[in-house]
Amino acid sequence: MILFRDFEITMNLKKIRRIKHKFGLETVIRRKNKYTWSGTVGENHQTVPNYLEREFSDQKQDEAYSTDITYLTYGNGQRAYLSAIKDLSTREILHYHVSRTMTLDLAMNGIEDFYRSLPVEMRRNLIVHSDQGCHYTSNSYRSLLEELEILQSMSRRGNCLDNAPIESFFGHMKDELDLHSCRKYEDLVVHIDKFINFYNTERPQWGLKSKTPAECRRLN
Repeated sequence: MILFRDFEITMNLKKIRRIKHKFGLETVIRRKNKYTWSGTVGENHQTVPNYLEREFSDQKQDEAYSTDITYLTYGNGQRAYLSAIKDLSTREILHYHVSRTMTLDLAMNGIEDFYRSLPVEMRRNLIVHSDQGCHYTSNSYRSLLEELEILQSMSRRGNCLDNAPIESFFGHMKDELDLHSCRKYEDLVVHIDKFINFYNTERPQWGLKSKTPAECRRLN
């Protein structure tokens, strides 16, 4: 019975964290804070706790998204950047944007329309997890998620394993694509478009019982 209750408590931690975040609740008995960084990185930048806590596999569709930015080296040492959002349940890349620069627009481009397209109740039960990059700590990004009632979560400082799913996708993509064959930025964008479409709709995954991410979304 003790083991069962421990399991039950663990499974409900996500729900408890969401309730505390939504209503601004604080625990009466304070535990030692494991986040040694103060969280404030500037007047317009602020971090948030790691609400996801590496619970990557125990997620339902549209319950937790992982997002990040990676650089893409192509052609003769030219560089571009890719921002992407991944559903942790279906492993589908739901939204992405390629840019020549690392400006805030890289993370913001199209995401307001994307998140607003989700039903309100879905947004209220959604966690969006990222690292502590300046795009995600910015006031613009945080304010948008707060307005849409989406719970924002961040990795611990300098810990890439806290956001492993999207990091894994970036790694596989770079291993499989010959980006150096892209001589122009426009060629790079076409390569990325084709790969993500292939990844979502044609490539079965062992962890999805040999289904594609798109098939998993249709079945749920």
